[in-house]
Amino acid sequence: MTPSRKLHPAANDLVEDDVVTDDTNADVDVAIVGGGPVGLFLGCLLARQALRVVVLEKRTRSHQHSRAIGIHPPSLEAFDEIGLTDALVERGVQIVQGLAFADGRPLGALDFSSGPPPHRFVLSLPQCETERLLTDKLRETDAGALRCGAEVTELVSDDDSVTLTLQHHHQTSTIRARYVVGCDGKQSLVRRAAAIDFRGSRYPDTYLMGDVRDNTDYGTAAALDLGRDGLVESFPLPSGERRWVVKTETFLTDATPDTLGELVYHRLGHTLPTDDTTMLSAFGIERYLASSFSKGRLILAGDAAHVVSPIGGQGMNLGWLDARLLSETFRQIFAEQADAASVLQHYNRQRRRAARQAILRAEFNTVMGRKTALPWLRRNFVRGLLATPAKKLLARIFTMRGL
Repeated sequence: MTPSRKLHPAANDLVEDDVVTDDTNADVDVAIVGGGPVGLFLGCLLARQALRVVVLEKRTRSHQHSRAIGIHPPSLEAFDEIGLTDALVERGVQIVQGLAFADGRPLGALDFSSGPPPHRFVLSLPQCETERLLTDKLRETDAGALRCGAEVTELVSDDDSVTLTLQHHHQTSTIRARYVVGCDGKQSLVRRAAAIDFRGSRYPDTYLMGDVRDNTDYGTAAALDLGRDGLVESFPLPSGERRWVVKTETFLTDATPDTLGELVYHRLGHTLPTDDTTMLSAFGIERYLASSFSKGRLILAGDAAHVVSPIGGQGMNLGWLDARLLSETFRQIFAEQADAASVLQHYNRQRRRAARQAILRAEFNTVMGRKTALPWLRRNFVRGLLATPAKKLLARIFTMRGL
């Protein structure tokens, strides 16, 4: 047997790329590091396969902020596989139309209901609620799969398994897993342990985002304004609020709800009820992509594998689609005894391609939302697109079809 090797953030080497699938005395088949929306979904998928799975989440409390809100049709189709779509739809707002403006003047509309069935809409639901439903579903499927307050500190690999050392309730323990999936975000321990490159950079763009009581007449439509001074977009929330996102010239560290209100009024002439603001956040955007989504017995999904600009709402959904294909990959490995190296390479190719496409789409959205000295050119370009059959392609792109 090959001597075991320690895998930790400072490691420069890793297990051999050849992966064996013989039975071992491992405690679990798959250990998922990270219990956010992607890790929870993957846990649900694998538990339904009757695999021995554990989801290790270092947080002891769930996020309380709304955070990401858009669930696209391909993700809703994926959630059908664990019987969760109806519960999500019941709690969310179905967005079937996107309205486009320039400095408050209408340019046209995108109709998402023209897409293929069954989910002809984008669902708006705060991430905190989505995570709560995923947590309940995982516990319903496998009551012992989720371990909160469990922080992985080290990974050690031998020929047929990976040993994870973790701190749980102030005690040190270990778990042996046949495979480890890193769903542990941009600063992924699993990715750094695997010595997988994570290349990218920060964009110069900055934004201010807030959830405010909805006093518009947009109803359940999304609204996008591409005026001279930059992007203003808004989306309905199931709480009777509306999420506003405004392009800013600098990072507004000390922004207040009134700051958001002033920006929206200056751009659109619309007065927000800023006294009813429940969330406010200034943010920048960046892009990163792992050079590989798998190496040996270590696999990446979600933000551990790719970070995409949130403009367009693709990031969380991209991770869920990673999980969906990875679930099928594990089914082939464990149930069909397929060659692990081959099916993992297929996962790597397919999901890196999807991530690259998502990054390009996000970059297009980012560029279109910047301040411009030629607003008439952008206005005519968008109006032209929305007046031709090309708008069906735009609706397909916006709803992440094909990723």
